Amino acid sequence: MKSEPDCVFCAIVAGERPAVIVARDEASVAFLDGRPLFKGHVLVVPVAHTGTLLDLPPAAIGPFFAAVQRTARAVEMGLGADGTFVAINNKVSQSVPHLHTHVIPRHRKDGLRGFFWPRQPYQDDAERDDYAARIRAAY
Repeated sequence: MKSEPDCVFCAIVAGERPAVIVARDEASVAFLDGRPLFKGHVLVVPVAHTGTLLDLPPAAIGPFFAAVQRTARAVEMGLGADGTFVAINNKVSQSVPHLHTHVIPRHRKDGLRGFFWPRQPYQDDAERDDYAARIRAAY
């Protein structure tokens, strides 16, 4: 597994930095975003440090996006969401330089318009952990 010493997401993958993990496999780790757009917002990252989508090796594309697909399904089923918003920033607006795919639960008339994205934090750790458990159970 390739990692970068100063990468926040590599530290999460290695278990050196706390995160609420909802799923893990050989190719990826999925965890709750610390600053969720909507509650249940998950980030899926490759286990090996990969800067952007353009850097993801061809052999890793299938396993990584299979994990993204499983996560989207788990978010919808576990949270009763009407759908999901799945997105990747490449370089511009990429807050951590480690490839990560956002899987965000969506509900009709949830107020998300264009690219104005107000954050909705969890009330407390118990609420955050409840969202994680519901997604995990649907995986």
